[in-house]
Amino acid sequence: MVLSSVMGAVFNVGKAAVERWRLPPGAREGDVIVDGRLDLERTEQLRREVARKRAALAVPLPPGLEL
Repeated sequence: MVLSSVMGAVFNVGKAAVERWRLPPGAREGDVIVDGRLDLERTEQLRREVARKRAALAVPLPPGLEL
């Protein structure tokens, strides 16, 4: 299960919704939960994958242009 968004006290996890009290303490958006426990290794792997995809989609700025 990957926590994908928060709506009040209910977390959306794909097609299902999970009440906050059923999640492990400290769980937050983007965390991977396996068998009711936070999986730190899979969470970090997912974060790196998302960072790679965002970097691939980034548009480079022309020289001299600053935002």
